[in-house]
Amino acid sequence: MNELLIGAITGILFGFIMQKAQVIRYDRQLGALRLQDMTIVKFMLSVIIVSMVGIYLLHDLGLIKLSIKSFVVGGNVLGGLIFGIGWAIVGYCPATAMAALGEGRFDSVFGLLGMILGAGLYAEFYPQIKANILTCGNFGKMTLPTVLGINHWIVIIVLIALFIGLFAWFEKKKL
Repeated sequence: MNELLIGAITGILFGFIMQKAQVIRYDRQLGALRLQDMTIVKFMLSVIIVSMVGIYLLHDLGLIKLSIKSFVVGGNVLGGLIFGIGWAIVGYCPATAMAALGEGRFDSVFGLLGMILGAGLYAEFYPQIKANILTCGNFGKMTLPTVLGINHWIVIIVLIALFIGLFAWFEKKKL
C-alpha cells in the first residue's frame, strides 16, 4: 500500500481517537496548560507507552530499523519554546489543531496558519539557526538505554511503571 495512503489512514484514526479522548477540546487544552486537567498528559503518556513497546518490539523482530537523531540541546530548547509559546497562544498543538478542524472548529485555522507562517520563517532563517543554535550542545546520536548502558526493555518497564504511578496520582488528585 502507498505510504501516503497509510499515513492518511493512520492520521484519520489518530484524530478520531483524539476526538473520543476529548483531548482536542479547548477547555482540556487550557486545563493542561494550567496544570488543572491532566487528560492530555495521560493521553500523551499512553501514546508514549504504546509507541515504545510497539517500536522496540518491531525493531527486535527485525521488521524496522531505528533512525536515531542527534541530541542537540540548542535545537530542543528552541523547538520546545516555539512549540510551548504557540500552544499557549492558540490553545492547540499541530495534531489537535488538525483534529479540531476536522471536527468543524474553525478557530483552529488561525493556529494552522500560524504554524505555516512559523515553518516558513524557520526555513528562511535556517542557515543562521543551523550555524548557531543547532550546533549548541550536540551530544550526537543517543538514547536513554544507550546512555544508561542497559537493555531497552528495562527502561521501557521502568517508564511504564512510572507512568502508571503518575496516572494513579492524577486520579487521586482528581486531575
